[in-house]
Amino acid sequence: MRRVDCVQCGKVKRERLPFLADNPFYTNRFAFYVGRRCRASTIKDIAQELHLNWHTVKELEKQYMREQLRRAGTPAPKVVGIDEISIKKRHVYRILVSDLVRERPIWFGGKDRSEASMDEFFKWLGPKKSAGIRMAVMDMWKAFRNSTQTHAPQASILFDKFHVLRHLGEALDKVRKSEYARLSGKDRRFIKGQKYTLLSSRENLTLEGRKSLKLLLAANRRLNTAYLLKESFGQLWDYRREGWAKRFFQNWRESLKWQRLKPYKKFAQMIESHWDGIAAHCAVENKVALGFVEGLNNKVRVIQRRAYGLRDEEYLRLKILTCMLPAL
Repeated sequence: MRRVDCVQCGKVKRERLPFLADNPFYTNRFAFYVGRRCRASTIKDIAQELHLNWHTVKELEKQYMREQLRRAGTPAPKVVGIDEISIKKRHVYRILVSDLVRERPIWFGGKDRSEASMDEFFKWLGPKKSAGIRMAVMDMWKAFRNSTQTHAPQASILFDKFHVLRHLGEALDKVRKSEYARLSGKDRRFIKGQKYTLLSSRENLTLEGRKSLKLLLAANRRLNTAYLLKESFGQLWDYRREGWAKRFFQNWRESLKWQRLKPYKKFAQMIESHWDGIAAHCAVENKVALGFVEGLNNKVRVIQRRAYGLRDEEYLRLKILTCMLPAL
């Protein structure tokens, strides 16, 4: 590699060769090999196998991931999924935005999960591409909804049904805890240790789990009522017209009267105040695969767990944005 005097700045610089990596001791081909290996293994394992420094492997992998993003191009999403990711203890969050049509994450950033942080995504995307967003899937966090309505007012807001059902599951668990506190002695034995039996769908239970559930519901009338209400609420997502869905929800809410299920009443009030984003599920054009957002969250947790936490936020951003891209 030749060293030359720069005419403009007067400094001595090395010749830039296209086949070399950012680290001039290695080629691009070797950097891409290291990057491919790091998709399924830790940096430590690859460094030990190739007899390289840990920091060298990390920088070569970062070069590989940047090239992946460059080849993927700038996205122009039509349907986006918005969610927050916890990156540290004590409620330190970053926003993750996905393209639900192409099934890949496209943006990771912000300082927290505030409206200002969500605005950073639309600023990065640009007003022209923001105007092309047809639908935004999110949880019921107000900051996400306000930012989307400001920068992409034409987009339909769709609340993720997994987040909605999680709130219903929490309401059922509160009923279970209140019943356990109300009872004493041998009457508690039917409830103790049955949290996940109650929260799971009946078809997902084992034979032993179904026997425990049957015994529990026969022993406690209030929990039996709460469980049946939880199971019946799932019918809401099957309606194709908003009017029928609204009538079902009103009937479901009426059935709460005289049942002394305070957590369920709070849940019903929350659904009522967020009805527009839930009723959007009825439209045929809004039928999208929502499981990708939850699957991506699990993949992010695997990345964090495999590294025992990541201090380099830029490295975490690259890992998340390239986890669904094809290998080079």
